Amino acid sequence: MEKAIKDNYERWLKKATLDPSLVEELEKMGEDTIYESFYRELEFGTGGLRGVIGAGTNRMNVYTVMGATQGLANYILSKNKTNPKAAISFDSRIKSDLFAKISAMVLSANGIHAYIYKELMPTPCLSFAVRELGCDAGIMVTASHNPSKYNGYKVYGPDGCQITNEAADAILASIRSIDVFEDVKIEKYEEAEAKGLISTIRDEVYEKFLNHVLNESVTKGKKIDKSAKIIYTPLHGTGLKPVTDILALAGFTNVSIVKEQELPDGYFTTCPYPNPEIREAMQLGIEYATKENADLLIATDPDCDRVGIAVKNKKGEFTLLTGNETGSLLIDFIIKMREETKTMPVDPVMVKTIVTTPLAEDIATKHGVKTINVLTGFKYIGEQIAALEKAGHPESYILGFEESYGYLTGTYVRDKDAVDGSLLIAEMFAYYKERGISLLDRLEELYKEYGHYSAKLLTYQFEGADGLLTMKKLMEKTRNGEFSTKEEIVSKIDYLPGVDGLPKADVLKFSLASGVSFIVRPSGTEPKLKIYLFAKGESKEANEKMFDSIKKEIEKVGKSLIG
Repeated sequence: MEKAIKDNYERWLKKATLDPSLVEELEKMGEDTIYESFYRELEFGTGGLRGVIGAGTNRMNVYTVMGATQGLANYILSKNKTNPKAAISFDSRIKSDLFAKISAMVLSANGIHAYIYKELMPTPCLSFAVRELGCDAGIMVTASHNPSKYNGYKVYGPDGCQITNEAADAILASIRSIDVFEDVKIEKYEEAEAKGLISTIRDEVYEKFLNHVLNESVTKGKKIDKSAKIIYTPLHGTGLKPVTDILALAGFTNVSIVKEQELPDGYFTTCPYPNPEIREAMQLGIEYATKENADLLIATDPDCDRVGIAVKNKKGEFTLLTGNETGSLLIDFIIKMREETKTMPVDPVMVKTIVTTPLAEDIATKHGVKTINVLTGFKYIGEQIAALEKAGHPESYILGFEESYGYLTGTYVRDKDAVDGSLLIAEMFAYYKERGISLLDRLEELYKEYGHYSAKLLTYQFEGADGLLTMKKLMEKTRNGEFSTKEEIVSKIDYLPGVDGLPKADVLKFSLASGVSFIVRPSGTEPKLKIYLFAKGESKEANEKMFDSIKKEIEKVGKSLIG
């Protein structure tokens, strides 16, 4: 083991006493665990921090959170020394409440007023609070839809959007200059409260958030039967209160909760991977929906910024819709409602990521809606909303979405919002149900009109230090032309230098002669390589055959490149 790693471990063993669980963990560590926990510092970027909970520089713990918060405090104070403020929220994950409190204690010790929610609240509520309270920054303690061993720390700018590359680089530089045991300012929570430097976010802020979401209804003025039976699950996360509140305010009162997943549980006991994209996470909800003969299943992830749904097929079985399918249905429905209610803006805009289905763009284009394509990450959608607002036309924005189940129709926040998404999906479902049309029926109608689009996500896990190096090697070799397929590659786009005015990104796009295209990118928040496949063929089955063929080739070439 390298001496620097061993020395760092020994230092933590002596000094990391703030959280007793860390002391116990450090004392039990073997050499392999020491290496994995200390071989690097947990990476800080535009997504903030995300990692396995535990002791060490490469883990999520009170010290990595303290270091990040001191770095953030230094950055805030470099921009504003007059009444600086920050908002904090947290989800149901293990130690989320502790990390949120520690963050508030560090901010207050630096003279920054910390506003913190009194209970767990979704990511969109944090984005809203930043703007509503006029804060310089926001902190959301969450690891989104990751398994229970993870936690994270997302940082937001004064616009309520996740920080830019420039801000992340400045905060990272500050973090690297800090000794977490010597340079972090921190004071007791109660003392900071007494001085007025830590305050609970008022209930009115949450109520204003709900009113903004309710205002996003696209069926206002229309009489729609809202008696459809809805099953909802927050997957042990933050969505229970806001989602049930918004559905009730909108008139959807026939809503039942999946009891086993109703309450916060950082271990996600009934769904080890609490991601509504995955059937296993939705299984209990499907069982409820089947048993209660429900019409629609809605599920939100732990920090309630993603929403997934399931609806009945012609056999009466529940089918999950992908984010691409739901997003395409939503843009079609929003356009329909806007046209019917004569509320379409003069220059309507939809924003989507480059890894999101082209079907949505085809639908938008046919109806005169401009599509702006951005890099993966909802912060880039948030930046486009801000640009429209700056130009004096925020009303032009009618939908932003990404294939990973994130949707937003309003400008009241700068991140995806599953509360808003749940409301719009419920309205869309009720509208079509009243007309005897299922969402699957409407999807087939769209395919008949625009062509059969399919998309598939391939995900490959690369855990630990060796895994990270392997993933980097794969991207380098693929970028340098060592990737080839039996099919002719008709075009290759490398986003690393910056393409079409987009920021630089470690992303590659290949288009094949068959019409299949795929995008390769490492995840910004997880040790995974993601490959997005797209096809437009005669049928879903034809597209799947093409996907199966190219998947085999990708995996074969990938193995040869790893060597």
